[in-house]
Amino acid sequence: MNWNQIEGNWKQFKGKAQAQWGKLTDDDLDRIEGRQTELAGLLQEKYGKSEEEAKREIDDWMGRI
Repeated sequence: MNWNQIEGNWKQFKGKAQAQWGKLTDDDLDRIEGRQTELAGLLQEKYGKSEEEAKREIDDWMGRI
């Protein structure tokens, strides 16, 4: 799965993202509209992760969905 597929079908993947990262609200996920860099920023903000950690976590998540 690549990010373009996720972004294009964000409404479907939004629930999976929220299941993975429970601190992200519906409003957070609606606001980013599937943009990967925005998701990484939210993970940094809500979980205190570094940019590298957030990107790695997103890549791991993409590999599982």
